Amino acid sequence: MTRVACVGECMVELSLPEGAPPRVGFAGDTLNTAVYLKRSAPGFEVAYVTALGTDTLSERMIGFFRGEGLVTDLIERRPDRVPGLYAISTDAKGERSFTYWRDQAAARTLFAPPTRVAPEALAGFDLVYLSGITLAILPPPARDLLAGGLAAVRARGGRVAFDGNYRPRLWPDPEAARAAMGRFWALADIGLPSVDDEMELWGDADAAAVRDRLVAAGVGQGTVKRGAEGPLPIGWDGRLPDFPPAARVVDTTAAGDSFNGGYLAALLSGADPAASLRAGHDLAAKVIGHPGAIIPADA
Repeated sequence: MTRVACVGECMVELSLPEGAPPRVGFAGDTLNTAVYLKRSAPGFEVAYVTALGTDTLSERMIGFFRGEGLVTDLIERRPDRVPGLYAISTDAKGERSFTYWRDQAAARTLFAPPTRVAPEALAGFDLVYLSGITLAILPPPARDLLAGGLAAVRARGGRVAFDGNYRPRLWPDPEAARAAMGRFWALADIGLPSVDDEMELWGDADAAAVRDRLVAAGVGQGTVKRGAEGPLPIGWDGRLPDFPPAARVVDTTAAGDSFNGGYLAALLSGADPAASLRAGHDLAAKVIGHPGAIIPADA
């Protein structure tokens, strides 16, 4: 069985769609990818690695994870912390804006001693997936521990997938973000960056420049996500499939996260690069036609 660990933060999601009642759910970039990966490859073991409190919302969140078939054995519990919260608003074109309450979130204590969940627990997985948001919420000592854990994953033949997912407000300055991101790009086997994020942080001229920089850093495969234009592959120069536009755009939340889930599920199932790219694109096109980060499973 293919075993995947997704590392990061899940928050309480308060959705405020224009002209509709508010909705409450659970979401976060790496959690969204974990859910869509598991839905796309039900035979995989997909674990979510995070820290939560012992409060009612944390319990309900874990129940949600289990309902999606995720393994919850590697969730740290902190009695003095609670999950983060964010509110999301969408305009008539489906573009979103966020407001966050996450400074004291339990996820920020992941891998911090005393801990039951250590990065060494990642070594038995075939793939470990994380993002720039994962790095941003962790203090430097925890990032050091995580880097060591990922090196152990690779030493045992596993792979690391990384999505830069740059969010400026989570970093003290761009220099700190580049230092941390650069370190983890060097540990990545599969790159899943979004072109806009990378251009903003690194000053790359275009998607090709992003790809070339990551290849030089040692990223062997993956894709630069370009939204409706379709992905630009990393480490493969074959003929690209068609990337049909989404039938409708309601909410672009989790477009990149769902692409990652669909792409990784196909790639790890043995699909060729073209089919993997198309799987990611098709899933993202479907997700943005519905409100919220995680759409109903029957959608």
